[in-house]
Amino acid sequence: MAYVRVEEGESIEHALRRFRRVVQRENILRDAKRHAHYVKPGERRRAKQAAARRRWRRRQRRMMVEP
Repeated sequence: MAYVRVEEGESIEHALRRFRRVVQRENILRDAKRHAHYVKPGERRRAKQAAARRRWRRRQRRMMVEP
């Protein structure tokens, strides 16, 4: 759980900025999005394969451009 102590005389904006940094560093939002809804194992596998195909195509395009 991410938390930030507000120091004496510290502005709320500064504390909020520090809190956002902590949340980003701990990947809390990414985990929340991942757990937002259930994804079947087959769907997860197909998405992973599609991402691999996109990466491969992108890599191939770069190789064609940079001989």
